[in-house]
Order: sequence, then C-alpha cells, then structure tokens
Amino acid sequence: MAIGTAKVISIILILILSGFISSINHFAFVMITTKMPTINPVRLKFMQAIIIFMMLQVLVSAQDQIMCIQTEREALLQFKAALVDDYGMLSSWTTSDCCQWQGIRCSNLTGHVLMLDLHRDVNEEQVRYISGEIHKSLMELQQLNYLNLSCNSFQRKGIPEFLGSLSNLRYLDLSYSQFGGKIPTQFGSLSHLKYLNLAGNSLEGSIPRQLGNLSQLQHLDLWGNQLEGNIPSQIVNLSQLQHLDLSVNRFEGNIPSQIGNPSQLQHLDLSYNSFEGSIPSQLGNLSNLQKLYLGGSHYDDDGGALKIDDGDHWLSNLISLTHLSLLSISNLNTSHSYPQMIAKLPKLRELSLIDCSLSDQFILSVRLSKFNFSSSLSILDLSSNNFTSSMILQWLSNVTFNLVELDLSYNLLEGSTLNHFGRVMNSLEHLDLSYNIFKGEDLKSLANICTLHSLYMPANNLTEDLPSILHNLSSGCVRHSLQDLDLTYNQITGSLPDISVFSSLKTLALDMNQLSGNIPEGLRLPLHLKSLSIQSNSLEGGIPKSLGNACALRSLDMSDNSLSEEFPMIIHHLSGCARFSLQELNLEGNQINGTFPDLSVFSALKRLDLSENQLNGKIPERNKLPSLLESLSIESNSLEGGIPKSFGNACALRSLYMSNNSLSEEFPMIIHHLSGCARYSLEQLYLGMNQINGTLPDLSIFSSLRELYLYGNKLKGEISKDIKFPPQLKRLDMQSNSLKGVLTDYHFANMSNLDLLELSDNSLLALAFSQNWVPPFQLSHIGLRSCKLGPVFPKWLETQNQIWDIDISNAGIAGIIPSKIGKLTSLESLDLSRNQLVGSIAPSLTQIYGLGVLDLSHNYLTGKIPTSTQLQSFNASSYEDNLDLCGPPLEKLCIDKGLAQEPNVEVPEDEYSLFSREFYMSMTFGFVISFWVVFGSILFKRSWRHAYFKFLKNLSDNIYVKVAVFANKISKVHD
Repeated sequence: MAIGTAKVISIILILILSGFISSINHFAFVMITTKMPTINPVRLKFMQAIIIFMMLQVLVSAQDQIMCIQTEREALLQFKAALVDDYGMLSSWTTSDCCQWQGIRCSNLTGHVLMLDLHRDVNEEQVRYISGEIHKSLMELQQLNYLNLSCNSFQRKGIPEFLGSLSNLRYLDLSYSQFGGKIPTQFGSLSHLKYLNLAGNSLEGSIPRQLGNLSQLQHLDLWGNQLEGNIPSQIVNLSQLQHLDLSVNRFEGNIPSQIGNPSQLQHLDLSYNSFEGSIPSQLGNLSNLQKLYLGGSHYDDDGGALKIDDGDHWLSNLISLTHLSLLSISNLNTSHSYPQMIAKLPKLRELSLIDCSLSDQFILSVRLSKFNFSSSLSILDLSSNNFTSSMILQWLSNVTFNLVELDLSYNLLEGSTLNHFGRVMNSLEHLDLSYNIFKGEDLKSLANICTLHSLYMPANNLTEDLPSILHNLSSGCVRHSLQDLDLTYNQITGSLPDISVFSSLKTLALDMNQLSGNIPEGLRLPLHLKSLSIQSNSLEGGIPKSLGNACALRSLDMSDNSLSEEFPMIIHHLSGCARFSLQELNLEGNQINGTFPDLSVFSALKRLDLSENQLNGKIPERNKLPSLLESLSIESNSLEGGIPKSFGNACALRSLYMSNNSLSEEFPMIIHHLSGCARYSLEQLYLGMNQINGTLPDLSIFSSLRELYLYGNKLKGEISKDIKFPPQLKRLDMQSNSLKGVLTDYHFANMSNLDLLELSDNSLLALAFSQNWVPPFQLSHIGLRSCKLGPVFPKWLETQNQIWDIDISNAGIAGIIPSKIGKLTSLESLDLSRNQLVGSIAPSLTQIYGLGVLDLSHNYLTGKIPTSTQLQSFNASSYEDNLDLCGPPLEKLCIDKGLAQEPNVEVPEDEYSLFSREFYMSMTFGFVISFWVVFGSILFKRSWRHAYFKFLKNLSDNIYVKVAVFANKISKVHD
C-alpha cells in the first residue's frame, strides 16, 4: 500500500472513530433529556470501549501496511553495495519493504527510516562484522535519529564527514570499528545529538571545539584512541553532559578548571593520558558525580606527572561517589588529608589506588575510626604499590566488613597473612596476590576464608612440591568454596596429586612450573572441574585414564611438556565421559608419536592442537574429525601422504594448520578432498613447508577462505588464465615454489580484502596488469622478489596507501623510481635491489619517516643521495653497486650538482719508493734519447743503415739453419 494512501485511510478512520464516539455521546444525551428508557451507563461505556477497540485494531492494521520510502530503500541499497558483508549480516536486505530488513526500524506513521543498527554482537560465539566504506547515500535518510555501526572493521578509514548532515541524529555509536583520521568538525552540527561514542578506534588529532555546540549531549565516550592536545573548554562546558570518558589517549597539559562546570556529570574518566600538574579543586563542584577515574600515564610516558595538593578538600564534597580510581599519583603516599577524605566517602563501593607508591606507612596514617565506607566498600585494588608486610591484611580486616574483591598484586608482600584475616573476611570472593613473595606455607592462612571463589598467586615464591601446597590450602573450609586457583609462574615441584578434595573447583592453572614425572594413574579430579592447564612443565609419559573420566572437563592444556605416549593411546584414555564435554585439547610441543586416529567420538571438541610433536605416517581415509571441530593444528610433525576426504566433510572446520610436514600429494587432489561442506566454513588453510606438488587449481569455491599459505612446496606448472582465488582472501603466500605463467587483473578482480601477497622466488612467474589498473584491495605487505614484474616500476603500487612492506627485488624493473613513492607514508621496509633502476633516488623517500629497512643496491642509480636523517642512517650496503651514486653514507663525494667524484684520499709518498714520480720522468726522457740516437743514426748515415740491415739478414739466416738442423735430428730419433 502506498504511503499516501495509508495516510488518507488513517485520517479517515480517525475521523470516523471521532464521529462515532460523538454520536454515542449524543445518543446518551438525547435519552436523558427526552426521558427515554435509560440504558445502564456501565453497559453504555462498555459498548463504547468495544467499538473504540475495534476501530483502533483497524487503524493499527492500516499502519502496519506502511512500507518504506522508495528513495530511502535505494539509498540503503547503495550503502550496502559499498560494504563488504562477509558474514551475511545484510542477507535480509533484498525484499521490497526495507522496514522489515535486519537493523532497520521505520516510523509507523511516515515510513521514514528512523534507526540503522548494524553493530556486531560481541557476545556471539561466531565473529561477524561488516567492512568496506560508508556510502554518502546515507545522507538521504534525513529522519534518521539512531545510527549504530559499532564493533565492525573499517580498516582505519576516516569517519565520513557527511554524517554531520544527519541533523536529526540523537544517537551515534561508531565505537570499536577501526576508524582512523580525525573527528569530523561537522559533528558540531548535530544539534539534537544526545549520545556520541567513538571509543576504541585509531582517531588522531585534537577534539574539535565544534563539539561544544552539542548542547543536548549527555554521553561522550572517546576512550582508547590516539587523540592529543588539551581538553577544549567548550567540551567541559556542556551543561547536559552526564558521562565523559577521555581515557587511554594522549591528552596533555593541565586538566582544565572548567571540568567542574557540567553539574549533571555522573561519570568522569580521564585516566591513562599525559596530564600533568595538580588535580583541579573544581572537581568538588560535581555534586552528582558517582564514578571518577584519574591518573595513569599513556604507554609512551613514564607517568606520575599528575599530583594532588594536600591542602585541597574537593574530594570530601563528592558524597555521591561510588567508584574512585586514582592511578600513578606519586605523592599520594605522603598526603595526610587525602587518606582521611577517602575514608569518609559514605557510598564508596569500589576504590582503586594503583601505582601510587603506597607503603606500609600509608595504612598506619589512617585512623580506624575515620572510615565511613566500612559497610559499603566491596571492591578494593591496591596493586602495583610498595607494601611489604602482610599486616595490610590485618588492617583491612579491621576497616572493611563486606569486601568481595581484593587486589594486592604487584607488591612486595611476604610472610604469614594471619588467620585473623581469614576469619573476619566473611564476604571475600576474589583475592589476587600475584607477583608478590609469598611461600607455600603462607597459603595455610587463607584456608579459612569460607566464601573465597578465586585465588590468584602467579609469580610468587612458591618452591615447595605441589602436594604440600595443596595440603596447606585444603586444611580449612576454602576447599569447599574455591572455584578458580591460579599458581602459574612459580617454581612448584613434584607431580600432580589427587585434587578431588576441592569439591567446587572449576579451573586449575599450574603453567610454567617445575612439575615432573608421570601423572599418576589413580589421579582423581574435582567433579566440577572444567579447565585444567599444566603447560610448560616437565611432565612425562602419557595422559591417565582418570582424566577421561572427568565428565565436566571442557579444556585440557598440557602443551610444552615431555609427554611421549602414542597419540591413539592418549585418545583412548580420554574417551570416557570426557569425550562428551571436552571442547579444547592442547598437546602442542611434546614428544607424542604414532599415527592420527579417528576422533569422531569427541562430540563437543572444537579446538585440537598437536603441533610440534612426532606424529608420522599417512592419515587413514576412514578417520573422521569431530563434527563440531573448528580448529585443527598438526603443524611440525612428520605426517606423509595427503589430506583425507573426511577432513573435507568437517562442516564446522574453520582453521586447518598442517605446515612443516612431509605431505606429498598433488595440490589439486588436496583441494578436491577439502571440497565437501568444509569449503563453506574453511577460513585458514596452512600447508607451507611440505612437498606438495602439482599445479594451482581454481580456488573460488572456498567462499570463506581468508588465509592461504602454500610457501616452500613444489608447486609447478602454468597458472591458468581462468582460475580465480577465493573472493574473501586476505592473505596469500605461495613463495618459494616453481610456478610459472602470468597473473593478470582478472585473477585479482574480486579480491577486495587482500592484505598480504607473497609470491617471491617463483622465477618463472610474471605479473602483467593493465597500465591504469587500480587494485580493489589495499595491501600491507607485498613480496614479489625474483618474479617478473618489469619492465617498468608497477604504477598500481602507488595506490597502496596502507602498505608497510615492499620487496620487489630482482624483478626485472627498469626506469626511474617514481616520485609518488613518497606518498606511501606507512612504509617500514622497501627493497628495490638487483633491478635495472636508473636516474636519481626520488627525494620523496625522505617523507617516509617510519622507514626502517631500505635496499637500493645493485642498480644503476646516479646522483646524490637525498639528504635526510633517515636515508643517511642506513648502512652503505643499502646503496652499493650503484657506480654513479654519491653522498653520505657512501664515501664517494658529490660535485657539480651531484656528479660523482672519486674520494680524495691522499696517500703520502714514500721517499724510498722505487716507483716515484721522478722515476717515471727519467724513464720517459731516457727512452726518447735512446730512440733517436739509434734510429737517427740509421736514418741519416747510409753506411750504418746498410750494416744494420745486413746484420738483420745474417741473424735470420742463422736462426733458419739452426731450426732446420734441430728438426732433422728430431725426425731421425722417431725413425
């Protein structure tokens, strides 16, 4: 139904409804005034309500028929065409009514598009997102008031300025979408905007002062960018602002005093920047403030620049504060007033005083009677300070009664923690003591915290054997409550004991210790254990059958040990009830041997890593993979043959890593075997460093393939001009093979996602593209070493603005280095060596400030090396074998505007040298005099001339006679 018709019907229905209600009311009035038999008023009202309800149903039905406006539908289709929708998020955008499309909401009255919501749900197990470009057709949606494109991938493209023309926007969320560039100043025109979230991108520059025009703005989040400069005063003067997050950027200078102006502010986060000076006292004006986060330094800085003035009392005014975080405030430890003010905050629930150089003296400076948050405080973080004595735990037990989470990591704590702490902490659920100096015997003091769920103690001084440590911890009621135990990065010895006494334990982490020996056969695990990680120890033997009877086990990580059992036996031992629950199995970096067995009984297995072991032989055709398997890694083994067809029938398989084996099957056969339902799911295929041979087949049927690694094999033969690569491919590595033929525009026509192209060391492979070809992709890495890329510098490379690594050495390129190469400002490595480049080095190379590797050697370059700090910092070998190149770092100097001159190296003459300058002069003089003495006498005196020629004739006769006599003697000897 057309929108105009729908509007007319709606208006008619409303008029009819109004008239009908008026008629009923008039009828009631007539009955009363004419004394007609009266109808029960209740019944009359009921009839009126029924009629109204029926008419409203008709009205709503008419509204439901309103379809979207055709021009807006076309605009959305243009918007869709510019996007890359690898995961089908826009698959519903095909029907005639765009109001029914996913992510679209329209007005029920006008049909205008009001909402466009294409954010990625981060809670989804499968990652789905859109990429590409945001088309300017969105400007057609002038009634749009809600736009959410968060958690997508726009690959550092700038935020479109035209979004500032959507004047009805109330809600704009572009967070976590990999946007780059600057915040558009045009956003200042969005006068109705209430919510703006640009967090988690790569935005640069300063905050536009035009954002101060957003008088209705309530929520501004710029967390996690690279913004710099000062905070504009216009921003902190926004009177409606309730939420301001500028954390994790590069803002500098003082925090402006106007920060106390927005009286409605409830959330303020300025942490992890480069602010300096004192915290302004005007913060005390924010009477509604509930959450405050200050301090902490940007990762490039040393930190500690933000300080407090001990005389200020602004903090005591923030009586509504529930969350307070002060990070890297270096003089907090010496303050007398701030600890007292913090202690008096009546509603404080979360307190973080991280990296503030706090010591034992700090806790002694606060009188116990001053604490108002004794009952409200539930989360306390005092990590990265200088506490040394465990008396802090006794202090905490006296000042807090309802503490749920306590973080004392990265201190210098040691010694007994006192049983008093365990008895008083009746609410403590999470305790982090990692990176301290506690010993195993100290855990006994924690055994009576009956509410404790999580205990983290990585990187302490636990050197005892594991059975003793667990015995100390299990001596109290904590054995019934503990769910997560982390003892990683210690020096714990012994083997794995019976841990079933911890009846509620769900995760146990023992990585990076010194556990050794075989795991006992009778080992019993807690009934609810879901995750067991013992990686990077020295465990030997195999996996006992008891682990296979852990019916709740989801993740088992025993990588980087010395397990040596045959893999089929390990699988047999794990095939108890664990085969129904196990989702992740990591056995990487052991000495497991044997063949690859059937794994189909593991119905829940999603990830299996067997890389860097000693598996051998062929994988039998009959062996199947688990139906839910998503990732299989069997790299760096000794597997032979090919890939069985059963692998291609693993419909959930997304990643297959089989590099560095001895696979020798032909590649077309491997592709054929993988062309079952796996061709729709497979995203990563790693087959490098094998002995795979054959030609390159068409790969376009692998619709989801993003990474293909075939380097270091024996691929050969002509690449067909008709084959295509997968359309979603991002990384293609086929270097060090024997491929030949020509790759053209056609092969790369639909590869808009290509990011890495590595074809080096295929000496018979050529790349021939149209002269003005513009690739559909933006590469970050290209390697075409020893391919046929010439005869001129590839012009299409000049379009790759995001590239950081180029290797086109020994590629038959002649001509000059184009000046536009300086526009590739992201370049970090450039290798143009062993070509036939001529002319001078392009001066624009000096504009590539991040260039760390440069090789222009073995060419025919001439002239002066352009002067810059960068180009002169490279070794002379980067320019060697360019005979007419001059200037630093080469020793050859330049004259006459860059013409080369041999270095003027003065060698002192040796006064005793035979071959001195005087020697050569006297030899020349002597030759001239001798020549004319002899030749002149013959030329001018006839008798001397006759005697000279007679002498020559006699000399030749004598030589002839002697040669003839000698020859005669030789012939007689042979006779």
